[in-house]
Amino acid sequence: MRGRNALRIVVALVAALAAMQARAEPYPDRPVKIVLPFGPGGVADVSSRIIADKLGERLGQRFVIENMPGAGGISAAKAVLSAPPDGYTLGLVTNGTAITAALFNHLPFDPTADFEMISTLGTFDLVFAVDATSPYKALADFVTAAKASPGKLNIGTVNVGGTQNLGAELFKSAAGIDVQIVPFRNSPDIMVGLLRNDVQMMVDFPAAVKGQVDDRKLRLLATSGPKRSPSMPNLVTVAEGGVNGYEVTSWNGLFAPRGTPSAIVALINATLTEVLARSDVKRQLLELGIEAQPSSPEHLMMLFKADVKKWGDVIVSAGIEKK
Repeated sequence: MRGRNALRIVVALVAALAAMQARAEPYPDRPVKIVLPFGPGGVADVSSRIIADKLGERLGQRFVIENMPGAGGISAAKAVLSAPPDGYTLGLVTNGTAITAALFNHLPFDPTADFEMISTLGTFDLVFAVDATSPYKALADFVTAAKASPGKLNIGTVNVGGTQNLGAELFKSAAGIDVQIVPFRNSPDIMVGLLRNDVQMMVDFPAAVKGQVDDRKLRLLATSGPKRSPSMPNLVTVAEGGVNGYEVTSWNGLFAPRGTPSAIVALINATLTEVLARSDVKRQLLELGIEAQPSSPEHLMMLFKADVKKWGDVIVSAGIEKK
C-alpha cells in the first residue's frame, strides 16, 4: 500500500513539475499566425507583413500572415475564434469589422465579448478626388454645385456598406446635399467612371488613387480625418473644406480569442508599441498612407464600440438594408 501511495505521489509530482515547466515556457516558442480578412497585395496585407516581420525579429519567432478574404471578415474572425486562446493565432480587426457588426443582424460571434483586443496598429483616412480637368478646384466648389443642381451629381465608391461607401453617405448627410452614391466593383472602375464623367467625384483610400494622382490624372480635394494627414500635409480636411463636423478615420489593430493569457496580450502590446515607434516602420507605413498608432487594449475596444454605433446610425440614415 505504501508503495502505491509513493507511486501516486511521484506521479503527482511529475505532473506538477510538467505543468510548471509548461507554464514557464517562453512565448512564443513556435510561429504565430495572423489571420487577415483581406487578400494579398492590398494595403492591409502589405502593412501587416511589415509589422509581422518586425514582431518576429523582436520576439524571435516568425509571425506568419494568412489571408482569408470575403464575407465581411466573418470567415477570418471565425478562424481566429475557433483556435486555442494561447497567443499563436491572432487576427486583424479594423473599422470594417465594426461596420460588419453594425450591418449584420446576426453574427456567429460577438466581437465585444469574444475578441481579446491587443492594440491598434495604425490609422488612415479617406480622400476625395476628382478628374484633373474637373471644374471643381476645391471641395466647397463641389458642394456648391450639388446644392445648385440637386440630384445631378454622382459620387463613386466601392462596396455598398464599405468604409468608402458609408464615408460618402456620411458626407452627403453632413454637407446637406442631394447626390447619388454610385457603387462600383473596384477602384479602377471608379476611375474610369470619373474620367467618363459618369461620376463627378470619388471617395477612396489614398493608396487606391496614388498612381493616378502622381500621373496628374486625378486631383485630391480633401482628406477625411480630424487633422491633415502627415503623408499629405497640404491637403485640407473635409471639415476645413467647409463641411463642419465631418470625420472618418479608418484604423486597424490586432485581437486574439477571448481567454488568451493576459501576460501574452501584454507582451504583444508592449512589443507592438516598440515596433511602431521605429522610424523605419513609421516611414514604411506612411508611404502606404498609414500613421503608426499603438494603443491599449481598452482603447481599441472603445474605438470599436464607438464605430459600431457611428456606422450603425449612417446605415439607418442611408436606408441600407441590414443583412
